Amino acid sequence: MTKGKENPIVRYFRETKAELQKVVWPSRKETINLTVIVLAVTVVMSIAMGLIDFLFSRLFSLLVVG
Repeated sequence: MTKGKENPIVRYFRETKAELQKVVWPSRKETINLTVIVLAVTVVMSIAMGLIDFLFSRLFSLLVVG
């Protein structure tokens, strides 16, 4: 290899390592809190989507049968 060119794979890993050293990782408490929030929003949205699906199914069946 010539002195001026660097292997692109080596450069990629070197730059990736440098970027990961800049990351500010959340604390354990923050991670737990954010996980609880994500789970709660997922459950609430699942219930809401299920309810909307149920209501539209009923409405559709009333229109078709009715």
